[in-house]
Amino acid sequence: MGDMTKTAAGTGTGRRVSEARERLLRTAGQLFYAEGIHTVGVDRLVAESKVTNATFYRHFRSKEDLAVAYIGSVDQAIRAQIGSLMAADVPTDGILRGIGASLVEQIRSPGYRGCAFLNAAAEFPDPDHPVHRAVVQHREWFLQTITGLFAEITAAQAEHAGRHFVMLRDGAMSAGYLGDPVLAGETLLRGIEGLLRIHTARGLDEPAASPPGQASSTATTVSGIECSPPSA
Repeated sequence: MGDMTKTAAGTGTGRRVSEARERLLRTAGQLFYAEGIHTVGVDRLVAESKVTNATFYRHFRSKEDLAVAYIGSVDQAIRAQIGSLMAADVPTDGILRGIGASLVEQIRSPGYRGCAFLNAAAEFPDPDHPVHRAVVQHREWFLQTITGLFAEITAAQAEHAGRHFVMLRDGAMSAGYLGDPVLAGETLLRGIEGLLRIHTARGLDEPAASPPGQASSTATTVSGIECSPPSA
């Protein structure tokens, strides 16, 4: 918004160029999320954004450069949303519940197609690719933010609670797309309530809790379950 204000105060050309970039980014966000990044070509992006090829390449060196900007725009929207919750006069557990409620609203919204970040990471599996790195950076920030909120409730195993919350979030977003979004949302909210209840009590029972990263001695493993394609 600040960049848009600056261009508007300058020449008319500057304003038009800024609007063209925003239109490209908005169109890319809609198409990339609905159909996948690899599926949508530059020609279609240009046509649906009503810009020229020259305008496209003035702002983005390639489609992958635009994809990084797309991931960045989703990241900024989430940061702003959580930031507004944290700035409001809301207790910490209310902030975590609010994040959960926002996720449920997204899962149940028309056109929902899963997590934009997980989808993009699946399309760009190379950890060194800029799109993949942008996804990882967002997830690191999200985990740190959630962990920090749990630490405000009690520092005891806040990292464990943060990772648990993120896994609940990931599972709900996948289940909401592949299965019943209503049930996925309800399950997510119940999971968050249970996690908050356990974590709040954890500060009073810290010696009995397992150290972070240490699994229970009663845990068992099951072999023969594969979620990846078989080797050639």
